Formats: sequence, structure tokens, C-alpha cells
Amino acid sequence: MEYKLTIPFVLPGLNEAILKARTGPHAGAKHKREWQSDLHWLILMQLPNVAISGPVTISYHWVEPSRRRDKDNISGYGRKLIQDALVKAGVLKNDGWNDIVNSYDSYGIDRKHPRIEVTICEVAE
Repeated sequence: MEYKLTIPFVLPGLNEAILKARTGPHAGAKHKREWQSDLHWLILMQLPNVAISGPVTISYHWVEPSRRRDKDNISGYGRKLIQDALVKAGVLKNDGWNDIVNSYDSYGIDRKHPRIEVTICEVAE
């Protein structure tokens, strides 16, 4: 089975997360929780009653408004936020090695409609 999720905005990059974490002992964790909360509700709206118990692969299509940020900066922290939110929403059982067997990234530019398109595919066990 395949599930699609569209996040209609860009997420903070790894550099932003590092800078936030340096501002205080709890600032990084608070920043992560706030973004995960937004993603959690978005996931519940787009993937209602989806609970995957087996392993998956996840493909991410990162559509940015420009080429300003490096690709690894875009996807590094974004994957963490999205996967943790998928677990919190109950879509994934966990996000460990046995649960997400592989992930793939592709990138594009759309100045008017930046977004992240996430495709989750169940893997036959």
C-alpha cells in the first residue's frame, strides 16, 4: 500500500535547528516539539485512521522556493521532524532500522508553492 502526505510549507533546516539549540538548554527541544505538533495535526488530517505495522520506505520530494539552502540542510532535520511526527500520529509504529528500511530524497523549485511531498510505501515482509 502507498500513502501520500503533502506538507504545504518548508521546514526549518539543520542549520536553523543547530542555531536554535545553541540559544539555551531547552530551546532546541521546544523548537522541535512545536514543529512536530504542527506536522502531527497535518498528518492526522491527511492520513486519518492510517496505522502501518510493518516496514516502509519513505520518499521525500523537497520543493523549495529557491536554491538558497543546501540539499543536506533541507532534508537532514526535515526527515527527523516528519518521521517523529508520523510515529506520534500513530501512522508508523516506530522509526528505527526495522521500521524504515530506506528513504529517498529528490528536490525541486517552486517559488509560489514550496512544499514537501512524502510518499510512504509498505514493504512486503
